[in-house]
Amino acid sequence: MSTLQDKVIVITGASSGIGALCAQLLSAKGAIPILTARSQERLKQVSAGISGRHELIPLDVTRQEQVEAVAARVLGEYGRVDILLNNAGYGKFEYFNETDLSEFEQMMDVNYMGVVRCIKAFLPQMTERNDGQIVNVASMAGKIGTAKSASYTATKHALLGFSNALRQELRGSGVTVTTINPGPIDTPFFELADPSGGYVRNISWFMLKPDKVAQHIVRAMELRKEEVNLPQWVSPFLKLYQLAPRLIDRLGHGVMNKK
Repeated sequence: MSTLQDKVIVITGASSGIGALCAQLLSAKGAIPILTARSQERLKQVSAGISGRHELIPLDVTRQEQVEAVAARVLGEYGRVDILLNNAGYGKFEYFNETDLSEFEQMMDVNYMGVVRCIKAFLPQMTERNDGQIVNVASMAGKIGTAKSASYTATKHALLGFSNALRQELRGSGVTVTTINPGPIDTPFFELADPSGGYVRNISWFMLKPDKVAQHIVRAMELRKEEVNLPQWVSPFLKLYQLAPRLIDRLGHGVMNKK
């Protein structure tokens, strides 16, 4: 029997990409995924591919009242949430001088504050039970900044810093904080982030397969890992970057900046 059997798992951004794939995998393992996203119609399309028990709930993570209402509904029906998968997010790759201030605000509201709102709503019942897991889908961009992604990179740096601090606060509480830090993934994310397709063409060799990323996320739930960097072979490079960030910036500028 899977360790995820009968686990109640709330997923934000579940109407496509990684969130939808995770929902399918979790259902196959006997979990009860609660799929949330802004689009009810797209959630219904994902639902058609899930045979096990699951639920669909429209949710905009930028709306505090919606987050609280969804939390009350799920906790009222199931009595608990075992895992919260914060997957909702988006990006746009533009130069800083060409990015409107409102875009910085909106992206931070979704990618960072959306996570904070959801954790605020679901964490108390986890700490009361001394059991639970929060899985935050961050990004390799949260560790390494690149050109044309200042707004997106800032949100992921914020999310990683927040997650690391929260992990320390929750040590010994029975609640695990997990961060997933993938590189570029072949999902609809780039329809908005890179409408010209130039970046995708430049890094096509490096693109992660979404089903593989979803498998790593589900595995991190099963093993309660605290951090997953994808692809796994970049971990040594990330450690080197932390030791000598300015040197790597200078030496690797041409390699890292493909947007």
